[in-house]
Amino acid sequence: MSVLSAESLARIGREVAKYPADQKQSAVMSALAIAQDQHGWLPDEAIEAVAQALGMPPVAVYEVATFYNMYNLKPVGRHKVTVCTNLPCALSGGVDAAEHLKRRLGVGFNETTADGCVTLKEGECMGACGDAPVLLVDNKRMCSHMSGEKLDALVEELKK
Repeated sequence: MSVLSAESLARIGREVAKYPADQKQSAVMSALAIAQDQHGWLPDEAIEAVAQALGMPPVAVYEVATFYNMYNLKPVGRHKVTVCTNLPCALSGGVDAAEHLKRRLGVGFNETTADGCVTLKEGECMGACGDAPVLLVDNKRMCSHMSGEKLDALVEELKK
C-alpha cells in the first residue's frame, strides 16, 4: 500500500500528463506539493512514494525537497506563516512584522505555538518587494502590506 492516497496519486497523474511521457520527473515539484498537502509535511516515505510515482531515484526527489523552503521536512503547525525578511522587505517593515508575530504568537522562527496552530518561518524573497511587509500562509496565500493590525487579524483568523 502506498503512503500516498488514491486521490493524491490521481492528482500526481494529472500533473505528469502535462509533460512528455519521457519527462515525468518534470512534475516533481507539483508531486511533492501534493504529497505535502496530504500529510502536512514530507516524511521520508512520502518522498520515496513520489520518487516511485515519477520513476526517479529517491535522492533526486529529496534534493528538490531540501532545496526549496516551501517543503516541510518536519511536522509543522496547522498553519505555516513565512515572513519575508530579505533586505528590501526588511527595510520596509518585514523585520518589524516578524518581531510582532514572534511576540503575538510567543514563538521564534522555526517554532510552533503550544496549541499546534502556527509554525513561524523566515523566508527569502517572495517577489513582492513593493508590497512589503509580505508573508505567505500555508505556501498558498500571499498577504501584503502587513501592519500590526493586519497581523493580529490574521493570527485570530488562523486560530479559528
